[in-house]
Amino acid sequence: MTAKAIHVDGLSKYYGDVKANEEVSFEVETGEIFGFLGPNGAGKSTTIRLLLGFLKPDKGDARILGYDVTDGDALVEAKRKVGYVPSGSSFHEKMTGDAILDYFESMRGGERRDELADTFTPPLGRKVGEYSTGNKQKLALVQAFMHDPDLVVMDEPTSGLDPLVQRRVYEFLLDETDAGTTVFFSSHILSEVEKIADRVGVIRDGEMVGIEDIDEVVSMSGKVLEIETAGRVDTSAFEIEGVEKVELEEPTEGGETRLSMVATGNYDAVMKRIAEQTVVDLSVRETTLEDLFMHYYA
Repeated sequence: MTAKAIHVDGLSKYYGDVKANEEVSFEVETGEIFGFLGPNGAGKSTTIRLLLGFLKPDKGDARILGYDVTDGDALVEAKRKVGYVPSGSSFHEKMTGDAILDYFESMRGGERRDELADTFTPPLGRKVGEYSTGNKQKLALVQAFMHDPDLVVMDEPTSGLDPLVQRRVYEFLLDETDAGTTVFFSSHILSEVEKIADRVGVIRDGEMVGIEDIDEVVSMSGKVLEIETAGRVDTSAFEIEGVEKVELEEPTEGGETRLSMVATGNYDAVMKRIAEQTVVDLSVRETTLEDLFMHYYA
């Protein structure tokens, strides 16, 4: 397959004067895990609904697996090769899990149904109305992958799952992409995106504000230093080569000042400047995806 798994160019959606998405553009490579980040209301779910044809864009272009999502016939063909895990999965509550899977299998096939039922263990013989939130999510995962799709779109895929099942899902997704499946998933849980994504896109107020490679973020971001000092500190003392994003909080009632910065090198000079202060507390940690996320939302 030479086409991008997902191609989005200038995608926009409005509800009257309210902007849901505006000029959203990004591409997802075949066989990668792409994390789509943003808090609730940022435009993640709207983008997914536009990609899957549940909403019609006001302008822009979107293609999945090379198919134009605004072309009804093309979208039908595309969906034979696409799996979808919606946020807050809702199935007919009077049907059993087995009956739900029978329904989806009749439309798209289900060659991996038994394998995935063993992997995620939803209680298939019970009615969905008796399911916990976690079991509904397990059922959603089985239906999304059981026809062996080329692309799976997931909206908050681990919502309601306990930590052990979450880890099982992460391992499963990594195995699937090793086999060539593309995964596009939205999340506001930054730690899970950091564990499995190859790249991330950040959306804010309906607009894309950044796309980053996870490995580059980890390798280039340096160390986060958080310092608490007795008395006020002049941030200009740390305006030196190899130090970025120096932030100062107002002194506390006790007179202490909290200072944070990102050091990407020149550590000896940084430590000398710290030694000039009366340090009450000091912590050093690796930068995380959360730091990147907060940078884009600053």
